[in-house]
Amino acid sequence: MILFDFITIFPEIVAPYFEESLFKKAREKKLIKIRIYNLRDFAQDKHRTVDDKPFGGGFGMVMKVDVWRKAVAKAVKLKIAGKKLKPQNKDTAIIMLTPRGKQFNQKMARNLAKMKQIVFVCGRYEGVDERVAQNIATHQISVGDYDLMGGELPAMAIAEAVSRLIPGVIGKPEFLAARHGKDGFFESAQYTRPEIYSPAKGINWKTPKELLSGDPKKINAWRQKHGKTIGAARQ
Repeated sequence: MILFDFITIFPEIVAPYFEESLFKKAREKKLIKIRIYNLRDFAQDKHRTVDDKPFGGGFGMVMKVDVWRKAVAKAVKLKIAGKKLKPQNKDTAIIMLTPRGKQFNQKMARNLAKMKQIVFVCGRYEGVDERVAQNIATHQISVGDYDLMGGELPAMAIAEAVSRLIPGVIGKPEFLAARHGKDGFFESAQYTRPEIYSPAKGINWKTPKELLSGDPKKINAWRQKHGKTIGAARQ
């Protein structure tokens, strides 16, 4: 079982996502466990302040290191390793979502699937104090070269990619073995009934004849031609 911890100021964004479909079944089967922490619960003042103005000036607000330290410490046991705070268990990953992080891919998903606990630092506003990245996080990850409003969506995307690799979450083990390899996962174009779809007179959208042939060699050749191995990109 993998424990996913989400630390965020918007827990209501995260919670519903894991209460439906295969996630719900995986939780019921105790294949995954979800915990969500509200960062504001770890603030020190009555206003539950989690951010402040950036040193050096600039737009927006920066999320405070002391609040994040308390929240992460609640989720995992930490120890001092030199000047840094690290989880006692090597099977624990503390992921800070940031556009400056390493690009997430399928190889990283496979590595993370070996963990017992994954903690997501879901920042907002102008960002998170860099001392969290330097001294608390074990990973800095980006899901793409674009800007988002917060780390919740990237965290949920990573959790889904990792969860798919846990035996029993999406079905039979043979499915994962056939779809995933050391260089990523293979994705091909797919068709289903009807064989010919006619949305209007004179328009016929047909299924490729190779997929209807019943010949495994022809089907495999077509899928290889119209597919792509994904996830073996730079890391």
